[in-house]
Order: sequence, then structure tokens, then C-alpha cells
Amino acid sequence: MKAAVIHSPGIITCDTVDDPIIKDQNDIILRVTSTAICGSDLHMYSGGIPQARPMVMGHEFMGIVEETGKNITNLKVGDRVVVPFPISCGSCFFCQHDLPTACEHSNPEHYGPEGGILTDKGGALFGYSDLYGGYDGGQAQYVRVPYAHVGPRKVPDTLTDEQVLFLTDIFPTGYTGVMWGELKGGETVAIFGAGPVGSMSAKSAILHNAKKVIVIDTQQYRLDQIKSLTGCDTILWEDGQEVIDQIRDMTDGRGADLCIEAVGFEPDRNLLDRAKAILNFEKGSIKVLEACMSAVRRGGIVSILGVYPVNYDNFKLGQIFDKGITIKAGQCNVHAIIDQLMDHVQSGRVTLNDIITHRLSLEDVAKGYQIFDKKEDGCVKVVLDPWKTSAF
Repeated sequence: MKAAVIHSPGIITCDTVDDPIIKDQNDIILRVTSTAICGSDLHMYSGGIPQARPMVMGHEFMGIVEETGKNITNLKVGDRVVVPFPISCGSCFFCQHDLPTACEHSNPEHYGPEGGILTDKGGALFGYSDLYGGYDGGQAQYVRVPYAHVGPRKVPDTLTDEQVLFLTDIFPTGYTGVMWGELKGGETVAIFGAGPVGSMSAKSAILHNAKKVIVIDTQQYRLDQIKSLTGCDTILWEDGQEVIDQIRDMTDGRGADLCIEAVGFEPDRNLLDRAKAILNFEKGSIKVLEACMSAVRRGGIVSILGVYPVNYDNFKLGQIFDKGITIKAGQCNVHAIIDQLMDHVQSGRVTLNDIITHRLSLEDVAKGYQIFDKKEDGCVKVVLDPWKTSAF
């Protein structure tokens, strides 16, 4: 089969690899019909998330059941399903408490309670390094889905692939960031990052009846897109302090009720930012998170959706304590909310596929990663067709 394989930082190619096979009787083999490139994939692409051996990428995918293990009774060959990006056994303590990203069984080689940098990680994720289970991902024509009695959800015939594809990750993730904010209606939500997760956070804030939604980004074209889709307010990040000042000006000097960090440890950085990281022996930067903690009101909430894989010195704990900020962070527990979100899509309360800017064949995956990473050609979201012939 054809699959997107990462070989080293910056090198992803569409290769011919062995077809997946059933390894456990709770597995299914899925014929992938749609898959996407996620912003967190770019952390592997950059080398920020290390991966020594070649690996099939991708954790946003859906498709048609091709084969089932003998224990699978909830699905049959021919069913069309969408698959959450965490891999959950469904039976351990954490899975039973709606925390599949902490699954005790899916990542046996690297799982542990500490949450370290290179060990004691959480549950497994599709196509996201050996640290998170080493499972091949879904940027491929076929993929093995373990614990298929737990994760995959059948898709109604009335919905297209593109209408539900983002239930795999970015919509549940954006929704979780808002859900953590405990909105009751009428609040101000500031979202740092107008990429796919930031866009879904804005849509989710509107679903939760936020009074004002403010989206911040370094790219005007991304701000223009989300403003046209949601009518939210936007701020172009040129100087971090100016962004904070503008948010305070828009909120009677208090700051936002909820700030959502949807960027992660690899924001756009200047030479001074990069020099600081080298001097402090740190990977990337927490500059966006620091802006969130300044822009949130006293007693407010900061939701961290962007990836932060390492530790950082000079973290502003004193500011958090003095302002009484609540911080919530981590991978989204998709399984716990996907059915509710499927209903939002099916009822028409939210539209997900309007953020797609590029539709490419799997054979063109290298170009897809390039334009997404470099923010070229107005790219916000790339969807790949595993069965389409290259247009280039």
C-alpha cells in the first residue's frame, strides 16, 4: 500500500509499504478514505518530537472497515467509521474514568505515572512516535486499528467524510479547551492561534454562548478566514505586549475570562527568542503561554491545547498564584465527547469542513507538509485522499 512515511526531520515521502494485518482479535483493518495533516504532526516533521526509525504518520483519519478480528461484534466489513486519535483499551482505570489518553495498556513500552520527557508517557496515539506506542498512523491507504471495540464510531450515511473527519482530533480538542473554561454564557474568550485547533476553539466558544471571541495569530490570512467563518474579533500578533494590552482594552481592563493556547512550543520566533531557548537549554518557547497568563483575568482559566513536550525554567508560578489562575492542559480525551460532537455536526449546529484550504492526493504529502509548515499558499488545513492520483 501507499503511506506517508517520516524518515527524518523535514523528510516525509509517499512510500510503498507492507499492508497492515490483524495482530489481535480486537483489531480491525480500515481502508482509509480521508485523512488530514494535523498541526501536531508538524512537531514530528520539525524534529521537536523525536522519532528515530521510519514511521507511517497521521492520527486524523476515517474509512471503511475492510477486515475484523474475531472478537469484534460492534462493527462489520463495509461499515464507515471515524477513529479518535488516542488508542484506548476501554477497560483500565483511566479508560473507565473517561481518560483514554492515560490508557494503561495501549503504550506498554513507554507508559508510566511520572510524565517524563523520554519515559513514563501517557497512552498511545496513532502515528505519533515510538514514545506514544509506535503505532503506524492513518496517512495511508490502510491502517490497523487496535481496540476497535472501543474507539471507532459509525458515521451516518447522510454525512460526508469531510463533514466528520475532524471529529478525530481538532474539533474535540478545540471543544475541550472551551469546556475546560466552564463557560455559563456571556464570557470573553481569547484564543491564541488561528490554525485548525484555534478555529475549532472559536466555533466551540460560539456553541457555548460566549459573548466575545477574540482570535490572535501572526498570519493575517488565517485571521481573515476565521473572522469570515465566525464573525469573531481578531488581533494580529506583532508584539506580545501589544496583544495583551488590546485584550485588556476590550475587557474593561480585566482580561479575558478564558484564554486558550492553541499554538504549542514552536511558535513563530525571532532570533532573540531562539537565542534565549539555546541559552536556557530549552526546546522551543513558552512565549504564547506566557501571553495567555497575562491576558487572562484574575480568577480566570487558561486551557493549554498546544503541545509542550519538555520542561521550562523561569515559569511564572508567582503570577499564576497571585492572579488565582486555573490552568488545564493535556491531550483531548476524544472518546468521552465524540458522540455528543457527532450530534452537533449532524444537527447542523456546527460546520467543520469550511476550514479546509487544500485537498491533495496522498502522493503529494510532502508538498502538503511543506505548505502547512511554511504557511504558504494560504494554507490552513490539508486533507489527503489516499486513492487519488497526484496532480503534480
